[in-house]
Amino acid sequence: MSEQKRLFLVDAYALIFRGYYAFIKNPRINSKGVDTSAIMGFMNSLLDVIKRERPDHLAVCFDKGGSADRVEMFEAYKANRDETPEAIKVAVPYIQEILKAMHIPIMVKEGYEADDVIGTLSKQAEKEGYQTFMVTPDKDFAQLVSENIFMYRPKSFGGGYEVWGIPEVQKKFEVERPEQVIDFLGMMGDSSDNIPGLPGVGEKTAKKFIAAYGSMEGLLENTHELKGKMKEKVEANKELGLLSKKLARIMLDVPVEFDAKDFELDHPDIETVKTIFQELEFRRLTENFLKTFATETETHTTTAGAAKPEEKPKPKPTSTAGSGQFSLFGNNGDTSETGSETSNTFTRKTAETTSHFYQSVTPGMATKLFIKNLMTQTSVCFDTETTSINPIEAELVGIAFSWETGKGFYVAFSEDRNEAQELIEQLRPFFESESIEKIGQNLKYDIKVLAKYNIVVKGKLFDTMLAHYLINPDMRHNMDVLAETYLNYSPISIETLIGKKGKNQLSMRDVALDKQTEYAVEDADITLQLKEHFQNELGEANTQKLFDEIEIPLLRVLAAMELEGINLDKDFLNALSDQLDKDITNLEQKIYAEAGEEFNIASPKQLGVILFEKMKLVDKPKKTKTGQYSTAEDVLSYLAKDHEIIQNILDFRGLSKLKSTYVDALPLQVEPSTGRVHTDYMQTVAATGRLSSNNPNLQNIPIRTERGRQVRKAFIPRNADYTLLAADYSQIELRIIAALSEEETMIEAFKNGEDIHASTASKVFNVSISEVTREQRSNAKTVNFGIIYGVSAFGLSNQTDLSRSESKELIDTYYETYPKLKSYIGKQVDFARDHGYVQTVLGRRRYLKDINSRNAVVRGAAERNAVNAPIQGSAADIIKIAMINIYQKLEAGKYKSKMLLQVHDELVFDIYKPELETMKSLIKTEMENAFKLEVPLDVDLDIGDNWLEAH
Repeated sequence: MSEQKRLFLVDAYALIFRGYYAFIKNPRINSKGVDTSAIMGFMNSLLDVIKRERPDHLAVCFDKGGSADRVEMFEAYKANRDETPEAIKVAVPYIQEILKAMHIPIMVKEGYEADDVIGTLSKQAEKEGYQTFMVTPDKDFAQLVSENIFMYRPKSFGGGYEVWGIPEVQKKFEVERPEQVIDFLGMMGDSSDNIPGLPGVGEKTAKKFIAAYGSMEGLLENTHELKGKMKEKVEANKELGLLSKKLARIMLDVPVEFDAKDFELDHPDIETVKTIFQELEFRRLTENFLKTFATETETHTTTAGAAKPEEKPKPKPTSTAGSGQFSLFGNNGDTSETGSETSNTFTRKTAETTSHFYQSVTPGMATKLFIKNLMTQTSVCFDTETTSINPIEAELVGIAFSWETGKGFYVAFSEDRNEAQELIEQLRPFFESESIEKIGQNLKYDIKVLAKYNIVVKGKLFDTMLAHYLINPDMRHNMDVLAETYLNYSPISIETLIGKKGKNQLSMRDVALDKQTEYAVEDADITLQLKEHFQNELGEANTQKLFDEIEIPLLRVLAAMELEGINLDKDFLNALSDQLDKDITNLEQKIYAEAGEEFNIASPKQLGVILFEKMKLVDKPKKTKTGQYSTAEDVLSYLAKDHEIIQNILDFRGLSKLKSTYVDALPLQVEPSTGRVHTDYMQTVAATGRLSSNNPNLQNIPIRTERGRQVRKAFIPRNADYTLLAADYSQIELRIIAALSEEETMIEAFKNGEDIHASTASKVFNVSISEVTREQRSNAKTVNFGIIYGVSAFGLSNQTDLSRSESKELIDTYYETYPKLKSYIGKQVDFARDHGYVQTVLGRRRYLKDINSRNAVVRGAAERNAVNAPIQGSAADIIKIAMINIYQKLEAGKYKSKMLLQVHDELVFDIYKPELETMKSLIKTEMENAFKLEVPLDVDLDIGDNWLEAH
């Protein structure tokens, strides 16, 4: 008896939209500025289905021109839908080209929707003895489910799939037969498709009617059994109900034909797919694609209703001896595109295919001759190879140098520290030469490593990572990506030398010298070539000045701060940890008492059941895409004021996170060799220009809670001769928006030294400043800061005790009070629409590719960024200027006091007590005069024996 064949029909647009919105907060933008999110999301889903299920037959179905028949029936059908986002319009032709290259049939028919194409093909295939799996998250397809037709539904992104057969549809919709889903949809309507349904009939009522009457027609024949308003509404809208059912029915007579041979999953044209992926700059997706079509899939867990793994056709092995791999399709011995993964070569250039001359420099005379030549250069790229990615503990293994494309040298270092120091002394003239430009990728790391050997890197610097960040802030900036994107070159992977992470990973010292040389000099060579490329682009993007005067000088400042580190009181944190344990235990007991049983409070699933099934805190609890109750913070925060258990749960979460993330973790991050904590500031993460902090992240220590504030008490001065000083810009973002909008009322308030929130409250509530209540000031403060982030009446009502109508009135009054502020916001959005970007006071650009999108949600996010990015970015630029100027003054004056931390709008210093008054004056002057605005910058200074006292 032959096996039952399986056909997979993919609902193209459903997965394309799903892929696009999965990346909406972090879009995938390539170097050409193309948003590739939709393509990447769709292809990941498609390859996932192929890897999981190894279907015999597969097709992808598209809409074209919408449903002519449904529009003829009901002109408003789907009329309320937003315009398709531009990124999806761009994506579709690429996706179709990829599918053609993969030899996957594209099923589309003018005037019909993909639903109808899939429905028709499913029923045709069923008659020919096929099992059909409709790959779509769209619930409408449930009406097609039968003994041999299943829905193959993606769960939340990356969460796998679930298969709906008849039992699943019966349970989900509470119907006897899947066809009754048509009646269900017709009764309740569908806002996304603009199907009207019966007025007043929602999901629960529709299920009740299906149970009682079986169908739309059954309901309409028995309206005499209904009561009150419902009876009136249903009887008055019978025609609308019947029309809605027609609109909800998937058509099964589309003029398409299922020809089994055409739908067989065939071997793809791998080179063409790779070429398209290269154009789109898909590195990992290329690897995923090659693995999908070059290896035998391991056994997967079977989903309900799907064929068992052993029922699937077994791939035929290729004839490549010893490859240990199998072709998915079998190719009669032709292994040019399959076989082992190592045979899958990219068309990019590599060290093996590119002519180059990389030489290791031997000790003695060769080293002296090399250095003599080195010192005659005007611009040199260098790259350190070390024993660790932690620069504080890293030791030099070697340094690569390159000043001519395709050529370079490698100087290896001895493990003996004295010998290594002797060699670095020979290289000191190069590093400390003011006349030789030094080029590198992430130079901050190299500068910190060399500082351990008492080497100061002087002269002009060019960091390719920072340059690319200014050119294309939304893209990744690591060297491999940059090399592949801009030079069409794939560098040697570090893992080929030292292996993957884990206990068996080698040190660079364990690698043979010839391999060290090839790897290290290639890095220097490629970085040199990238510099030549980015040098021109900095000018074209008008960011050369920002690069030269802000980001590069700041690199040196951050290196010094990170090397300095900050002292930590571990005993205090240990005591705080014990206190938190007691607090957490007390909260647990309260929660258990309120719930009436013990359960895992940290389990969202268990918590959801307790709150929404047992305690029934809300009538219609929100659910996640996986079907479990949502216990996310935004959901619980909304309920906290009405239910004590919710507030206790939020407190429990806050204290548990505080304990694990900071109180218990910080002592483990003290560097043994220095006894201090050394955070790593990253310049190339936030597109706004803000710095981010890592290992540990000192910028996210909670400040709004008492326990959170106590963590700052653990940060202490160097010793008894020092004190901590914190200098904080007061309301800098509001001052910037006042200045940029030229809003005189707000500018005057700042110039007069008024409390801006009280001043705003006075104006919008029409009372004198002395009569402003605490609540009025709080609401005004929320609006003041909310305006920068595009706060809505709904958002304001959630953040305050105001109703939505009161919130709207407050926002309207606010804009009446500050008309130029509203005008400025409109001008910012208009500028972004015309130019595709906005910029800070120093010209830092934030590109907004979606600013002209016809999709309201996508466009709205871009419009908020058009207002917010210049404000946040300008604040970031100003504090960077202050940091550079203060650092240079501290160095020039040879002061003992040091700048330690930057946290948002605050700088923290370790002040040598005899220098305190000088430092107060110097720091305040430099910060307040970092940049001249129409509004004065104001800085609050304080000192203390710990960071909390000084804050």
